[in-house]
Amino acid sequence: MVGFRASDVPPTAMVKFIGAGTAACIADLITFPLDTAKVRLQIQGEAKGTGNPGHGQIKYRGVFGTISTIVRVEGARSLYNGLVAGLQRQMSFASVRIGLYDSVKQLYTKGSDHVGIGSRLMAGCTTGAMAVAVAQPTDVVKVRFQAQISSGANKRYHGTIDAYRTIAKQEGFRGLWRGTGPNITRNAIVNCTELVTYDLIKDALIKSSLMTDDFPCHFTSAFGAGFCTTVIASPVDVVKTRYMNSTQGQYRSALNCAVAMMTKEGPKAFYKGFMPSFLRLGSWNVVMFVTYEQLKRALMAARHNWVTV
Repeated sequence: MVGFRASDVPPTAMVKFIGAGTAACIADLITFPLDTAKVRLQIQGEAKGTGNPGHGQIKYRGVFGTISTIVRVEGARSLYNGLVAGLQRQMSFASVRIGLYDSVKQLYTKGSDHVGIGSRLMAGCTTGAMAVAVAQPTDVVKVRFQAQISSGANKRYHGTIDAYRTIAKQEGFRGLWRGTGPNITRNAIVNCTELVTYDLIKDALIKSSLMTDDFPCHFTSAFGAGFCTTVIASPVDVVKTRYMNSTQGQYRSALNCAVAMMTKEGPKAFYKGFMPSFLRLGSWNVVMFVTYEQLKRALMAARHNWVTV
């Protein structure tokens, strides 16, 4: 490392792994109310009888209307329902899908300096699927907590551990892995769009000398990635949310859920909660990627100082 500043040294795989998980948790803490609003809007309009707020008990209109309704009826704390599971999810999920992306990308290119779009897409699909395999139960619990009305007497779950225990007891091991198929599909799409778009925009800005590898570049790349990801992934995300939140037997499969949505609510149902999805993904991407880039530098600087002492 002699002759290099800490910022010049490429971050190690472990630095990326830890940095991605930490940055994702910070992003979740800031944007979680938008995610809760998105979930409530996505499940609104489902058939009656599932015990969640999508069945006429509360009508949500728009992002901020949904947030204000939740605060008025259930209290501000309800905006953070499922936060513990959400942070558990991000620490395991983002660490794999984002932290290992560069390593898997290098694996596909066999160490070549030239990285094509195909290698980027394959790396995004691979780490996205790996992340779901690790973190699916945390995602199921997070979604169900966000969907339930906290002020009602018939709450489905009374704590994170209770949710894991209850789901496993009532629905079996498969209950904790409900929606794995659509979630793998969603996260392959999200990961490819999010990471590849960020990668491409950042590379283009730097190579064209429009920006340097610093905050404005990271901000612009992250915002663009958030918008593209929302447009492409929203239909799969709505199906995933509906299917994960469903009671046992409500839908035969994720495909059956999608067909039911199309038949009963029309194609617009697949873009329910689009605005909170965009606000959440856009802001989440900005916070996450900017924090991630800074954490990588800080961790490498700390590692450099430790080695040279």
